[in-house]
Amino acid sequence: MPARPARLAIGALAVAALVSACSTSPLGRNQLAFYSDGDLAEMGQQSFAQYQQELPTVGGAQAQYVQCVANAITAEVPASEGIASWQVKVFKDDSANAFALPGGYIGVNTGLLDVATNQDQLAAVIGHEVGHVLAHHANERASTQAVTQGGLSVLQSAVGLQGQSGEQVMGLLGAGAQYGVVLPFSRKHESEADLIGLDLMADAGFDPSASLALWQNMAANSQGEPPAWMSTHPSNTQRMEDLRNRLPEATPRYQQAKADGKRPNCRL
Repeated sequence: MPARPARLAIGALAVAALVSACSTSPLGRNQLAFYSDGDLAEMGQQSFAQYQQELPTVGGAQAQYVQCVANAITAEVPASEGIASWQVKVFKDDSANAFALPGGYIGVNTGLLDVATNQDQLAAVIGHEVGHVLAHHANERASTQAVTQGGLSVLQSAVGLQGQSGEQVMGLLGAGAQYGVVLPFSRKHESEADLIGLDLMADAGFDPSASLALWQNMAANSQGEPPAWMSTHPSNTQRMEDLRNRLPEATPRYQQAKADGKRPNCRL
């Protein structure tokens, strides 16, 4: 059996090998990516099917409205993403939420339509969610989780943390991994998706400044926020600041889109 330092070195090399599997996000950030697009698309399909089993879908004017906005946003998705078509569903749920999944799946809760009060604000949300897909955040989150769990397992084996005291130490290490690795990555993903989504909505002909009004509405409808360092999302104030800083880049894209005849007219 290798000595303890040797086992630690083996663990470090294993983790380093995992870290070497990286790609680049649309904003130029290095990220982990262990899984294939096919694997992620299959996960997306399964998740979307499960969501449809758990919540009723809504048709009529609400579905047509959401589909109109989603069509304009997804028309800006590069062909290189390999998503030939997007499935869009509206779910009867009072929470102001939406999602997009790898493989081309979009879900919007009816509660969001009470907060995103016009097509531009809804486009900011759908653009954000599609931004997660374009940045392959699902792949990165799953890969980060694999590294985190694998690293803790290697550490526990290498240093011989057993029994009650070992469980306590591993609990602290797990908390450190949660707040030091997993959550910051999630906040980074949210911020990145905000900016990608802002560009998407602008390219589709939606007014990017509406993203600020959206988050003002979100803040007014929130029941208080956890401390930023314990949240998987940036604070509403931080999000609005980042979006405002991005507007000088997004606004010319919006103006160009209008000049090119992209003028969505989605109404509820």
